[in-house]
This record gives sequence, structure tokens and C-alpha cells, in this order.
Amino acid sequence: MTAAEAWIYRFGDIEVEPSAHRITRAGVDLGVEPKAYAVLVALLEDHGKALQRDVLLDRVWGHRHVTPGVLNRVVAQLRKALGDEAEHPRYIQTLHSLGYRFIAEVERVPVAAPDEPIEPAVAAVATPLVVEEAREPVSARALPSRRTRAIGIAAVLVVAALAIAGLHKRQAELRPAAASIAVLPFTNLSSQRNEDYFAEGLAEEMYDALAGVQGLKVASRLSSSAIGDQRADAKALGKRLGVATVLDASVRREGQRVRINAHLSDTRTGYTLWSDSYDRELSDVFATQSEIAEEVVKSLLGALPDQHGSLSKRLAPTRDIKAYDAYLKGLEKLRGPGDVRNSEHAISFFNQALAADGSFARAQAGVCRAELRRFELMMDSAAYGRAQEACMRASEMDPDMREVSLAFGDLHRVRGEFGKAVEYYAKAQDDPRLRPAVLLGLATAHAAQGRRELADGYFEQARALRPGDPAIHRAIGHQKYRDGDLPDAIEAFREAIRLAPSDADLWGSLGGLYLAAGNGAKASAAFERSIATKPTDAALSNYGTLKYQAGDYAAAVELFRRAAALQPKDFRLWGNLAEALLANPATQAQAREPLRRAAEMAERYIQVKPDHAEVMAVLAWYRANLGDVAAARGLMARAEALGTERGEVSLRNAQTLALLGESDAARERLAWVRESEIPQSRIAASPVLRRLPATDAPASGKQK
Repeated sequence: MTAAEAWIYRFGDIEVEPSAHRITRAGVDLGVEPKAYAVLVALLEDHGKALQRDVLLDRVWGHRHVTPGVLNRVVAQLRKALGDEAEHPRYIQTLHSLGYRFIAEVERVPVAAPDEPIEPAVAAVATPLVVEEAREPVSARALPSRRTRAIGIAAVLVVAALAIAGLHKRQAELRPAAASIAVLPFTNLSSQRNEDYFAEGLAEEMYDALAGVQGLKVASRLSSSAIGDQRADAKALGKRLGVATVLDASVRREGQRVRINAHLSDTRTGYTLWSDSYDRELSDVFATQSEIAEEVVKSLLGALPDQHGSLSKRLAPTRDIKAYDAYLKGLEKLRGPGDVRNSEHAISFFNQALAADGSFARAQAGVCRAELRRFELMMDSAAYGRAQEACMRASEMDPDMREVSLAFGDLHRVRGEFGKAVEYYAKAQDDPRLRPAVLLGLATAHAAQGRRELADGYFEQARALRPGDPAIHRAIGHQKYRDGDLPDAIEAFREAIRLAPSDADLWGSLGGLYLAAGNGAKASAAFERSIATKPTDAALSNYGTLKYQAGDYAAAVELFRRAAALQPKDFRLWGNLAEALLANPATQAQAREPLRRAAEMAERYIQVKPDHAEVMAVLAWYRANLGDVAAARGLMARAEALGTERGEVSLRNAQTLALLGESDAARERLAWVRESEIPQSRIAASPVLRRLPATDAPASGKQK
């Protein structure tokens, strides 16, 4: 409808303005659900004429298996809003066994054109997800220096980016789709603050369930901190998120009872479309969630689609409240900062859920996802085996569950089995809840094989779906580091920290990136901020690297020991400790045991992931220091033959060759290191490279 064709319908003290999607009575906005509004407009367009039920159902619902009873309910809502009566109608007349007719006198008044032309807003449609085969995995935790690590990818799901187009000085207001909603984080009103996980978990489950309803657009989730003071301002949230409605709720759990107050607001008017309170036994929380979801769907779509059964199933994954409670705690840990301890806590809670309900497939899939995160963060081969076993069990419980397909995709991706990974991602992509995680999996796979343009496209789609999710920015930053783009990597982590300023893991990763860029002052500040918030093995290890490069080997040893005590299954921490011990002649004899432990764990990791070139070069360094020269030479050759991570591989191999007394070969690798733009400070920090005989190094070199 163009501005010249816009008009207002007037009857009695009521005005209906289709171009603004607005109904007023005596100047007061009326909040009716979108389908009721559409029925009224259809009746007004043909006022005085009989409209058959099937005509209305086709025009408003597209006759998507909607029963006439749905139309009856919508008309009853309209009559209540308009002050009409079925027995003595002033506006809407029922034609028994036929349909409805609008019987009042209607005046159609053109809407005055605005002083300045305004382009209508445009909603950008999400780029169709095209799953393409990927061939090479990417590690979840980067190594910004010989010991530093940028923390890896958290997987994470679903809405298109919205753009507002303007002309001249004025900007058009976003026209949201009628059947669209934002689910706000539910507010915990329980007396115990540690009950936050329960309210947040219910909101997350509601979001996931509604996102899977065909025909319903669900906006990207926002955290409570991102919403800020806008929680009570439905109009502002609607404009910000491009949705027609907002669902909010408060949750109070006391003992074995739970009270949920939920309301659905119209973002055009700010008025409440529907609200209700539920005071139930805690064991009835599943039915309560389903009732709320059904009311929302009926309000927006007019009827429950054929997926009604799957909606209830999604909101009742188990009938055991203890299992569900433990499952929500596990989800909270998986949604939290991507450190190893959160993964371990998540596994513990998911296993508690399984102990209460042995057939709880989603809890079993949660174990798989958490163990896989442990593998990516720690390079722990045993965690990969446990993840594989957990995924198989979840598949046996529910082979059609999309979370299982996604987890199997990630399992094959990190193993380097990209054909199988893509097959599983394809199975998961039809679930809009999982779309961001699928996009991240595809992005990292394409990036690992050098398809940066494709990878960037997938990352951008994921960011558009969840712009306020720090995990998306973390994943982008990690990949930028792997690509050697330190400035963009730093910027991505700074954005992630802006969204989650209390995430110690993000601060530690940012410090590692500053360290890799040669900015010791900023790196030190970031590490200290991270450790002050929560000491993590990554931040302690990275800070130890900073001390090592400054020549403070005693401080480095202490920090590496603390890191290894926190996470004894990460071989890199033991390798870091051994290297700091080797740097000081007084402590060299103490390095053998941590070197042995590091080498054994690295060997097991390589068996799971034989294409990780940098780890292979690191293992060669360990073997050379342990006196196994033949193994070291073989590993160096294999690492270089892979042709990936050339700068890091060359730096490690230069150290190993210098240790073996092959100075010319070591200097040749150093030329490759410099071509990779690795800071000179990292080369200068290595005692064994500083001892290289002074001679002219080759200007350049070609890898053999």
C-alpha cells in the first residue's frame, strides 16, 4: 500500500488504520492479536458483504489446517475489544453456517501524505543456509605464543538481520512481521538468588520451543544486561528487535511450588495482549510451560500448527523434576564462559539428570557437547572418546533429535572428517534453534581449508542471528587469530568483552592476543584483570608466557605450576612448565618429568587429530629435549608436510633444529617465521634461538 492509497476506516468511535496496523476506540489504542486485526481489516474491506468462513480462513491464515473454531475465537475477541455483542450486533453479524458480515456504516478517509516522502522499511531476509563440504578442522583454543592460548568456540541459534531504510531527514519505522516475538529472560523472584538458573533455563526452553514453530518469527535472545532499562518498554524493544510482540515472565520457586506470571505485549501500542498467572506444584512446570507457549502461538498464529505435539515434547523433555532441575543447571554452565571448569560442572549436572531419568536424551546430548568442549579447550584425547560415547547413547535414545546431529557434526569436524560433518550439519539445519551453531561449525570448517570468504559469510550470518551473544564474537576472534589477522581478532574479543565484561576467560584470551601482537603492557593488564576475576589455567599460563619472554623464569615457573594444578590434563601446560625450567640452568634437571607427561598426552591427542600441524611441531620439540631425535625429525617433517600454521610450525621447528645443532636449517625456518609476521620478541625470547651462531640468515626460503 503506497502513501497515496493509505486510508483510515471509521465507524462509531472506532478508527482502524491498516497502514499503521492500529485500532483506536475513542482515541485509545486497542490491543488485539495480529490475526484478529487481520480478520477485522478483511471484514472492513468488504463491509456490507457476506464473507464465508473459508474465505476468511484463506485470506488470514492461508487455510493452514485451521479449524473454524479458531475463527470463532478471534471474532469473539474482536467483539469484546469493539464493545460489540453476538446476540445484538452493531458491527459484526454472524451468518449461521456461512460466515460473517460487517454491518455498520463505514467511512473510509484517506490518510494525509507526510510532508517528506519516506521509504518503507525493509526487513532483510536471512541468506539461505547452503551446506558445503569442508575438509579441515580448526582447534578450539589458539596458541598466541609458544604457551599462550586464545579460548575457543562455544557453540551456540535463529533470526534474520533487520535493516531500516530511510529517505532524506526522516527514517521509516520498522514494520515487524505480525507473527513475531521476542522472549525476554525470565525474572527470578525467588528468595534465593542461586535460583537464577531455573528462571533463565525456563526462558531458554521457551525460546527454543517457539523458535521451532512454523510460521513464527522469534527474535534473537538478549541477556538481561543487554536489555537494561528497556524491559518494561515493549515499544522500544519492538523497534530494537523488529518484532510485533514481547513475552516476559517472572518465576518464583519456593519449596515444591512454582508461580509464573507471564504476559504478552503488543510492541506497536505497548498494551498487553494476553497475561496469566500460574501457581502450581513444581512437578507441573512442564504443563505450565506448554500452556504459556500454546497461548502465545494461538495469539500470534490464531491456532496451534500441526507441530503441537512437538511443541509440548520440546517443553517436557523429561517428567522427572529432579532430572529437569539438574539439566537446567547443566545448560546454565554450557551457556556461561567457555572455560574448562564450566564444562566439567555441566557434565556433572547432566549426569545427575541421567541418574534421575536414564532415558533423558537431551541430557545425554548435553554430556556429548560438554565433553567435546573439553576436548577443544584442553586437547584432551580422552574427552573426545567420552564425547563420542555420549553422542552414541543420545542417538540410541532419540535418533531424530537435532542436537545429536549437531554434536556428531562437531565430532567429525574436529576429527577432520568433513564429509561426515557436513552430512550431520545438514540434518540439524532445519531446526531454527540450532542454526547459529550450524553456521559456526560450517564457518570454522571452511576457514580451516582456506575458504575465508565463505567462512566470513557464515560467521556474519551467525552474528546477525545473535548479535548480543559474546560466544559468536569469541568464535570470530579466534578464527581471525588463526588467519593471522591480530587487529581484527583483538577487536572481536573486545566486542565480546563489551557484551560480557565479567568473563575472566575472555580477558585472558584478549591478553594472549595482545601478547601475540607484542603489546606486553596491555597483555599484562588483561591477564591481571582475568586472574583477579577468576584465576583460570589459560590466563595463568599466558601470564607465565609474558614473564618467560621478559626473562623472569622463576615467576613463569610459578604461574605455569598453578595453571597445571588447575588443569592437569592439558599437555600444553606441562610443556610450558618444562620450557621455563629448561631456560634456567639451575632448574633444567626438573624439566624431564613435565616433558614426559606433556609428550605422552600430546601423542594421544595427535592420534585423535592427526592434522594439527602446530601440535605435531610442539611434540617434536618435546621429543628432542627427551633425547628421542629420530621421533623428533619425523614429527617435524610431518608437521611441515601438512602445510598449515606455517609461522607457528616454523618457529617450533627452528627451536628443535637449533637444539639438534642444525644451525643452517634453523635459520632457514626463522626466515619463514619472519615472513609470517610473528613478532621478533617471540624469537628473541627463546634461549636456544639466542644461542644460534651469528651468521647471515637466508633472505627468504621455500618450504620443502
